[in-house]
Amino acid sequence: MHCVMDERPETELISIPATPRASTPEILTPSGQRSPRAAASKSWTPTSFISPRFLSPIGTPMKRVLINMKGYLEEVGHLTKLNPQDAWLPITESRNGNAYYAAFHNLNAGVGFQALVLPVAFSFLGWSWGIISLTVAYFWQLYTLWILVQLHEAVPGKRYNRYVELAQAAFGESIGERLGVWLALFPTVYLSAGTATALILVGGETMKLFFHIVCGPLCSSNPLTTVEWYLVFTSLCIVLSQLPNLNSIAGLSLVGAVTAITYSTMVWVLSATMPSTFKKPAHVPMWSGAKVAYILVAMCLFPVAIGGYWAYGNLMPSGGMLNALFAFHSHDIPRGLLAVTFLLVVFNCLSSFQIYSMPVFDSFEAGYTSRTNRPCSIWVRSGFRVFYGFVSLFIGVALPFLSSLAGLLGGLTLPVTFAYPCFMWVLIKKPTKYSFNWYFNWILGWLGVGFSLAFSIGGIWSMVNSGMKLKFFKPS
Repeated sequence: MHCVMDERPETELISIPATPRASTPEILTPSGQRSPRAAASKSWTPTSFISPRFLSPIGTPMKRVLINMKGYLEEVGHLTKLNPQDAWLPITESRNGNAYYAAFHNLNAGVGFQALVLPVAFSFLGWSWGIISLTVAYFWQLYTLWILVQLHEAVPGKRYNRYVELAQAAFGESIGERLGVWLALFPTVYLSAGTATALILVGGETMKLFFHIVCGPLCSSNPLTTVEWYLVFTSLCIVLSQLPNLNSIAGLSLVGAVTAITYSTMVWVLSATMPSTFKKPAHVPMWSGAKVAYILVAMCLFPVAIGGYWAYGNLMPSGGMLNALFAFHSHDIPRGLLAVTFLLVVFNCLSSFQIYSMPVFDSFEAGYTSRTNRPCSIWVRSGFRVFYGFVSLFIGVALPFLSSLAGLLGGLTLPVTFAYPCFMWVLIKKPTKYSFNWYFNWILGWLGVGFSLAFSIGGIWSMVNSGMKLKFFKPS
C-alpha cells in the first residue's frame, strides 16, 4: 500500500517519526461514554512541533530536504528486488528503454515476413472467413499483449522480465514450478529458434531473387547456389548479433520497422526493457509503444492480405507475395522498383533475426552465468551467437522438410500467444470468482487451447493426406 503525502503550506514543518505512533487507547467511563480526558488529549495534540515564526530560516531548508526525500522515495517507491544476474544478461542488461524502443521492437516483429504469406491463407479461407479470422486474431493478440504488459509488474517488488518467469509464477502453485517452466519453455524456444531458421531461408531466397533481378541477363554462368545464399545471409546475421543487448538493437528494429512498413505498402500497391519507478512504472511506456506499433501493424497486415488476395486470388503461389511479384510482374514492373522491394525484405529479415534470437541468447548466457557466477566475456558471448547462427543454418539446410510440419508445430505453439496469457491473468491477478473478468479470461484461454488442438490435428491430417518426403540436405 502506498501512502499519499499531502502537500502542506510552506510555513508548516511536519515531524516524521522513525516508527509509527501508537494510537492512544480510548478511556471509557463506567457508563460507556468517552472520557473527557481522552477527548481533550486529542484536541491539543500539535501537528507541528516547531513554530515557523521562530525558526523560519531553518524550517524552509528542512522542508526542502523532506520534499526531496519524498520525491526520492517515490522514485524508488516500488523497491523492486532485481536479480543481480539480470545485469549480466542481454534482455535485462540495459534499463534505458522507452516507449519508442517498445514500438520499434513490436513493429519489427509484428510486420515480418509472415505478413507476406497472409494472402495464401485467404486463398483457402475466402473473403468472409479470411477477413473475420484476421480481425479476430489481431484483436485477440492485442488483448493478450496488453495482459503481458500489465503482468510485467503485477506483484509488488517483482518484475517479470521474461515469458518463462511469468509462466513459472502463474502456473507454479497449480501444476508445479518445473512443469510450469517447461510448459512455456518448449513453445517459446521453438518460436525463437524456428523463426530464426525460417528467416535464414526467406532471407537467403530473397537475396538470390534480388541478385537475379539486379543482374538480369548479365548474370554469370555460375551463380551462387541457394545454400550459398543461405550462408551469406547467416554470416550477416551473425555480424549484427554481436550487438550486446536488447536496447542496443533498437536502431536495427527501427530499420526493420521502416522497411516492413515500406515493403508491405509496396507489395500490395504494386499488385494492387525500460526503467521503472513509482511515478513512471515500466508498463506505461511499454503499452504506449505497443499501441502505436499495433496500429501500424494493422495498417500493413490488412492491405497485404486483402490486396494480395484481390490481385491474385487462387493463383497465389505457396511462397506468398514475393513469389507472386516475381512470377507475375518481373516483366511489367520497373526492375529497380522490384529490386528495392526485395532488398527491403532482406533488411527486415536481418533485423527480425536479432529480435527473435534474443531469448535464445539470453538463455545461453543465463546458463553460463548461473554456473560460473560471472558475466560472459565478449568472446564467450560472441561464441554463443556464432554457434547459434550456424546451428540454425544447419537445421534449415539439413531438414528442409520442416516446413511440412508447420501446421503441427504452429498449433503446439499457439497457446503462447492466445491461451497462456489469459490463464496467467486469472492466476496472478485473481479477479473475483464468477465475475465477467474471470469468465472472459477462462473462456478465451480455453478457446485458445481448442484452436491449438484443431490446428495440430489439421497439420497431422494434412501430412497424412499429402504425404511428407524426407529429403535431407536438399533444400528447394
